[in-house]
Amino acid sequence: MSRLAIPLLLALLASSVTAAAASPAQLISDFRLKHGEGRVTMDAALNGIAKDQAKAMAAKDTLDHDVLGSFNSRISRANAGRAAENIAFGYDSFEKTLGQWIASSGHRKNLLLPKATRVGIASATSATTHRTYWAMEIAGDYEMRPAAASRPTRPASRKPVAQSCRVRILSVCF
Repeated sequence: MSRLAIPLLLALLASSVTAAAASPAQLISDFRLKHGEGRVTMDAALNGIAKDQAKAMAAKDTLDHDVLGSFNSRISRANAGRAAENIAFGYDSFEKTLGQWIASSGHRKNLLLPKATRVGIASATSATTHRTYWAMEIAGDYEMRPAAASRPTRPASRKPVAQSCRVRILSVCF
């Protein structure tokens, strides 16, 4: 083997290992980029929400978006302007789960959520059926929202002052 062939072979092996070990965020980003949307990165808050969802579904052995309450109540702690959730069960790898989501129009729409920048993924296994449950939270629109103090406020309503007025002209008592 020549001196040039060894580094080339090592580079090829490293690239195939890297491709095989692509993270869920990278796999989702690759899909999004092919369809005109931006990359997503893993987010700790979204990972926590996904983990809670996957564990609850596995504990109850049921595929249900509302197993822990409404999606809106669960996702609110992420402070995102928009968000979506995909769930699944029965697949032993994220790649297979992602393939199922891509093949489903509703799940695909969530994967392509416009302006999404962050994602959280988790799985949990049912102790009784040994099914693997998956949850994915994807979110965006994290721009800073104006603080409550900077919002325009309505003028305080004035309570009428107890007066005896004979004539009122332009809110002046005479």
